[in-house]
Amino acid sequence: MKSIEEVQNEIVNEFSLLTEDREATIFYIMEIGQKLPDLEEKYKVDENLIKGCQSKVWLTTHFEEGKVIYSADSNTEITKGLISLLIRILSHRTPDEIINAELHFIRDIGMNQVIGSQRSNGLSAMIKQLKIFALGYKTKVSMSN
Repeated sequence: MKSIEEVQNEIVNEFSLLTEDREATIFYIMEIGQKLPDLEEKYKVDENLIKGCQSKVWLTTHFEEGKVIYSADSNTEITKGLISLLIRILSHRTPDEIINAELHFIRDIGMNQVIGSQRSNGLSAMIKQLKIFALGYKTKVSMSN
């Protein structure tokens, strides 16, 4: 499996082909979201909503063989693309890898300029929630040892 750093570099390279074309970048983000597997309706409940997102973003996790596995969905294509990128980087990682990950790809591809301040706040909320889940699993594991 590629490292978090390697996956982020892949994403930066993919976006570099769009050469600062805001419309093409947004379209590409939406395209990425279309590849995210649909979340079963039973998981699209209020307790799985990420707080702080203007759009609805449902996030679920499970813990398998010491790794956090995320599943998500959104009611908007752009947001679904954003959570898809985060899952691509952080899913199937140990809690420590997730907690310590510095997600520089956002800065490197100028994501905040592309998506605007409202969605940037939502993106921060998504990252925070992904890390909170990882912290929860880490705490659970350390308490059981």
